[in-house]
Amino acid sequence: MRALIIEDDEKIGASISTALELAGFLTVLEKDGEEGWFLGSSEPFDVIILDLGLPTLDGLTILKRWRKENCITPVLILTARGNWDERVEGIDSGADDYLVKPYRSEELVARVRSLVRRSTGHAAPNIEVGDIVLDTRQMRVSRDGQPIPLTPQEYRLVSYLMHNNNRVVDQMELTEHLYSQDFERDSNSIEVLVGRTRRKLGKNSIKTRRGFGYIMEDENE
Repeated sequence: MRALIIEDDEKIGASISTALELAGFLTVLEKDGEEGWFLGSSEPFDVIILDLGLPTLDGLTILKRWRKENCITPVLILTARGNWDERVEGIDSGADDYLVKPYRSEELVARVRSLVRRSTGHAAPNIEVGDIVLDTRQMRVSRDGQPIPLTPQEYRLVSYLMHNNNRVVDQMELTEHLYSQDFERDSNSIEVLVGRTRRKLGKNSIKTRRGFGYIMEDENE
């Protein structure tokens, strides 16, 4: 999962980035409002954490622009402004959640996880596809109750496919959401990653749709 953090306070931004990366997210951190708006408009993200008090372009203006552009990425507003009328304005402008500083990192991560789950149609913290269970809180994958040891990259692959279960995801989308922009990867890196992960989960766990991509689907669907 890929998260965009737009926060001009370097210490706070670094803290958010660290907390989300420990929770299995890839993060992109931007301090400038105008640049943050451009990133959110032009690149794919699964969630955005947006501060209101930003240089060059304030957070509410950014949010309103995104929603006018039909950007549906879930947005968590993070701000020191705690007045109820400002919260209402933020929600009415298209925010999905609102967190007032100071906050606990654990709460921020929990809210971000919830936004990502709900944006893909999952309300419960555990996502099940057949006999495979993804525990989004503990970052664990199990099959028939037995934990499956996965590398961080394998976990991100399974997490993304299970959040988007019953939908074919092409290689380009997986590349965009699993790798940082500056990571050098081979053209067949996704194929290798899928093959390695499939051997751990079971040969029928991740299905290949030739020419289209990959899917984890519930046989009952």
